[in-house]
Amino acid sequence: MKPLLAKGLNTFTKRFSDFINCEIRSLEIVTSTTIKLSLATQDESREFDWISLNLEFNSVSDAKLIDESKFHLLDTSEGVSLIYDKDSFAFAVGNYKNISRIKNAIIYVIASNIKYEENKF
Repeated sequence: MKPLLAKGLNTFTKRFSDFINCEIRSLEIVTSTTIKLSLATQDESREFDWISLNLEFNSVSDAKLIDESKFHLLDTSEGVSLIYDKDSFAFAVGNYKNISRIKNAIIYVIASNIKYEENKF
């Protein structure tokens, strides 16, 4: 897995078109402070072909999760948010601009760092 750095976050989200209409496939709580998320999304660098992307959140300080059986009900038409603020990364389903608003999302994770891994669709 590769670390996702704060300075590369905007380029990363642009590459995946802010994850608009992505599909969240799985969520695994590895430890009390590590969460893995797998999703399918379109990749601009591959001519918008679909890929699988794994995100690993480490040093999780806060999270709101739902059961995997409800993933098919998630509306990702606004994409997902990945932001860096106050030494923390935040992920949420929906379009959010700061961590305080992200806490209103149906799913969110706040962590000290994020790693990612690209896989075939």
